[in-house]
Amino acid sequence: MSSEAGVKSPEFSKWRRYLWPVHCHELKKLIPMLLIFFFISFDYNVLRTLKDSLLITAKSSGAEVIPFVKVWAMFPGAVLMTLFFTWLSNRLSGERVFYIILSIFLGYFALFTFVLYPIRDLIHPHQFADYCEDILPLGCHGLIAMFRYWTFTLFYVMSELWSSAILSVLFWGFANQVTKVCEAKRFYGLFGVGANFSGIVAGQMSVLCCNITRSGSVLPIGEDAWHQSLILMVSLVLASGVMALLIFRWFNKKVLRSEGTFDGTCVASKQEKMQQMSLKQSFSYLLKSKYLLSIAVIVIAYNCVINLTEVIWKHQVKELYPHPNDYTLYMNHIVSIIGAVATFTSLFVAGNAIRKLGWTFTALITPFVLLITSVGFFLFFFCKTLAPGLVVSLMGFTPLTLVVFFGTAQNILSRGAKYSVFDATKEMTFIPLSTEEKRTGKASIDGVCSRLGKSAGSVVHQGLLILFSTLSASAPYVAIVIISVIVIWALAIRVLGRKFQELTAPRVVIKEVMQPNNDLIIERSRLHEPQTV
Repeated sequence: MSSEAGVKSPEFSKWRRYLWPVHCHELKKLIPMLLIFFFISFDYNVLRTLKDSLLITAKSSGAEVIPFVKVWAMFPGAVLMTLFFTWLSNRLSGERVFYIILSIFLGYFALFTFVLYPIRDLIHPHQFADYCEDILPLGCHGLIAMFRYWTFTLFYVMSELWSSAILSVLFWGFANQVTKVCEAKRFYGLFGVGANFSGIVAGQMSVLCCNITRSGSVLPIGEDAWHQSLILMVSLVLASGVMALLIFRWFNKKVLRSEGTFDGTCVASKQEKMQQMSLKQSFSYLLKSKYLLSIAVIVIAYNCVINLTEVIWKHQVKELYPHPNDYTLYMNHIVSIIGAVATFTSLFVAGNAIRKLGWTFTALITPFVLLITSVGFFLFFFCKTLAPGLVVSLMGFTPLTLVVFFGTAQNILSRGAKYSVFDATKEMTFIPLSTEEKRTGKASIDGVCSRLGKSAGSVVHQGLLILFSTLSASAPYVAIVIISVIVIWALAIRVLGRKFQELTAPRVVIKEVMQPNNDLIIERSRLHEPQTV
């Protein structure tokens, strides 16, 4: 069935076409995938604020630790995870790889919360870190904090890898294998709704955990209120992860196998396994494909821009909320708002924009939003430094409060665009590819390129911190880099959009039919199945 047929079917009323363009026979396939995505995204949203609260608000630490973690811990971790994923994929089925990797992550979070965190003062090298602070330049403060709190750094790395390894590589890789282009144009917008709704739930559940411990309730766990909050939030992560595993198991056993809706792409055949590539070959293959290279540039650009802006914003938030419980409360309220904004855009913007305005226009929404919001954020940031008195007299708020507010608005809008239109358009680009290209491209792009983008932004921050010592002094140069990267991002979208249109456009088949009266009739028909590169 073509994508147009799926959308224009009489079964869909006007509002259903906007909100729920799904056929009844597709529900058994869509609902379990939505639930899996919801639970995985729930964990991602809880971990996203928790990792920052642990590392940024620790004593003798701050937002300047993030660039060093992204380069010296995150990027090597992403490479190792990609190597491990490739090694497992060459030996086991996709289903078993999903179980193994997800179980490793959940096991680590349990180990950290119930074993490593309670003994943190015994295993953190505070004396040596104090010595390093005395002899190293001020710009290395973040590097020392990363080493001082090495268990927090490892938690940060594993939480960040959840996004690339579990959400991007495992789930989206599986979804792209069992979803056709005609289904993706209707399903992927709904996946975004599920993920964004999980952000609302995750934010409010985390706020509830913090409020329970702040209210003075005596829980039989933890050494203080923050430790109790940590245990409660990680317990939510573990429970949600187990639910995702159980639903994934049922989906593979009852839906894909028993009803024959699975085409075998999730479990690689022996011949396919023999043809899978090493990591080096995967990147070599990536560089030779203009199509995959364009996707890589888009992923790198987004992660670079978001990392450059978030470091400065989180530095301001930490100044306003220095205590970890207060910091976590504020950030989780932001997560809930982001989820609400992204849910709205997924329902009314993402799917409808792709169907009506095309892939290229929809993909350009995210860089445009980031450009506008970044300009606004830096404008108020510079006003705080150059004319604080003017800001107070005109707005009636302290400069720090205004910077945090507009930085928060920037983060909400940019994340809302990312979780709706960016993710949907990016994942659609993998569907027309062959099974080998999907596997190779996603492992390389989502496994490493996303971390490469964040590492690139962190390298910029590191260099500027060493030169100027503080984030405030380096901010003007960060703004220039952000604008330059967004321009490159937009150009890559234009190139990729033309190629994607070629791959997904209906092919015209011409047949010559001889009639009984010897008249020659030319029949034209359209095939809507996508071509492969």
